[in-house]
Amino acid sequence: MSNVLPHSLFTDFDIDLFKAGKHFRLYEKLGAHLIEKDGVKGTYFAVWAPSAKAVSVIGDFNHWLEGDHPLNVRWDESGIWEGFIPGVDQGSLYKYKIHSHNNDIKTEKADPYALYCEHPPNTASVVWKLDHNWEDTGWMGGRKDKNGLDKPFSVYEVHLGSWKRKNGNEFLSYLDLADDLVAYIKETGFTHVEFMPAMEYPYDPSWGYQLTGYFAPTSRFGKPEDFMVLVDKLHQNEIGVIMDWVPSHFPEDAHGLGFFDGSNLYEHPDKRKGYHPDWKSLIFNYGRNEVKSFLISNALFWLDKYHVDGLRVDAVASMLYLDYSREEGEWEPNKYGGRENLEAIDFLKELNEEVYKNFEGVQTIAEESTSFPMVSKPTYIGGLGFGMKWMMGWMHDTLTYFKKEPVYRKYHQNDITFSMTYAFTENFMLPLSHDEVVYGKHSILGRMPGDEWQRFANLRTLYTYMFTHPGAKLLFMGAEFGQSEEWNFQQSLDWHLLEYDYHKGMKTLITDLNKLYRNHPALYEKQFSAEGFQWIDYSDSENSVLSYIRKGNRSEDDLIVVCNLTPIVRDNYRVGLPAGGKLVQRFNSDYKKYGGSGVSNKKEIPIAEKEWQHRSFSAEIRIPPLAVVVFQIL
Repeated sequence: MSNVLPHSLFTDFDIDLFKAGKHFRLYEKLGAHLIEKDGVKGTYFAVWAPSAKAVSVIGDFNHWLEGDHPLNVRWDESGIWEGFIPGVDQGSLYKYKIHSHNNDIKTEKADPYALYCEHPPNTASVVWKLDHNWEDTGWMGGRKDKNGLDKPFSVYEVHLGSWKRKNGNEFLSYLDLADDLVAYIKETGFTHVEFMPAMEYPYDPSWGYQLTGYFAPTSRFGKPEDFMVLVDKLHQNEIGVIMDWVPSHFPEDAHGLGFFDGSNLYEHPDKRKGYHPDWKSLIFNYGRNEVKSFLISNALFWLDKYHVDGLRVDAVASMLYLDYSREEGEWEPNKYGGRENLEAIDFLKELNEEVYKNFEGVQTIAEESTSFPMVSKPTYIGGLGFGMKWMMGWMHDTLTYFKKEPVYRKYHQNDITFSMTYAFTENFMLPLSHDEVVYGKHSILGRMPGDEWQRFANLRTLYTYMFTHPGAKLLFMGAEFGQSEEWNFQQSLDWHLLEYDYHKGMKTLITDLNKLYRNHPALYEKQFSAEGFQWIDYSDSENSVLSYIRKGNRSEDDLIVVCNLTPIVRDNYRVGLPAGGKLVQRFNSDYKKYGGSGVSNKKEIPIAEKEWQHRSFSAEIRIPPLAVVVFQIL
């Protein structure tokens, strides 16, 4: 006699939606759910395994032996196996033992919908019920007014395992981070934090980008509720939460999604579409309805159950193109003869439609490195529907430019100005991310030329240029205080550097840049619109000087930005201005408190009615060496 009682959480409508690829709350049905049936407490299990001929639940409650708890396959050809096991309680470890029709292969798989997983390298799923008393009503109720495209968006990118460690080299827990990390982000003034993948992953060197537990926060740092505490505390401190999300590929680990029921269930069966040669991982079958339901359900899960404010979607370019990282003959054109992956494109559009339809005030952000059109435009006009896109071209050109000795920069003025020719084709986020500080690329500080003073001055200039350039901002942890070495995921950031004045000054600079960004609407109200930017002069390559206006909704909020990209002080430098009055300095990256030389301007500079740079008014200013100065007209 079976120890499994018949039970189902599925209605016929649920099954119809699942088969049609339209069920986007699958986490409420599939997986392990603690319930009470006829007065008996236990757990309902449900798993999708259409190619299986038998599925059993094995776990610490039956000595990991199959046969005691066989699940029943549904009659409706959905491929779902389900049943209720009395007495299985919170914290029980389990897996699915799957017998396949395919050559009688037997596999032991973790639950794709598990809410909690064992601490790696152990691989079992854990029966769990999410239970947290949220205290972020204020944030969630007003989120649309804080998380919009016309609001400051300054993101601190964090790898949870290496931001800071304790007791030698132990991880901080989610609860530790809820104290230390939240206080630090609040102090430095970032508006958002972005977590590199916090879902369960088996292999530390993957940094979390090869997932096996899509619905479970990694147990490395604590329980699921502990992660909720971290998100809750961030929200209570007015900090938005973005999570990296990886629908582009998954690893081949034996307990994971690969070859799940003895067939290519989650991955595309054609290796040309289902295997990623660079990452040696499997690619989802975006054309399979049930897989699409799995992925979109997973995206909505984090927004629903964990109150997350945005998803940064990893490796979108690899999804969009059939020939991504493939040689001729290793890919097959689509039905129109093109290289676009039409099924992945349709999936991304539907993903974004569902996210924005179901959750007010959230954002999706594409990490997309090609010139694929309209990534951050609405689907109803033919776009992919993302809220923002990483501006990889800006990142590459800017770092290439700043790496050059200032004496040569006059020959490369176009490198630093080119971004403005396409800055408003998408809603761009400017990323100086983890990818730029690994694999021999050096830290951002390590790229800067010159002696110690010049390296820090260059970095201050780069950051101030970044914060006054149109678009949202993203800095990887450690960049805000001038981390000297490349990022190492196996250890803490070099916090001892803050004992030194230049590094301390860099952190102060970033804190003040975040204040500048938050406090001046001209820097964010029209950050994705050509109306929010106007060149004063981009052609002074001889002096390597740039000048431009940032504009908000009101002209009185406009800011004048002047960048000196050489270590030569520019005295009596005349700048064309849009109006008369007085020029007041609002920011100067050369202040001594940042480690600068202290070259500055008078509190108020009279504006003359003298035509200059095709403008009716102008003023003479002093531009400090390797610095950016920001003014306002009063």
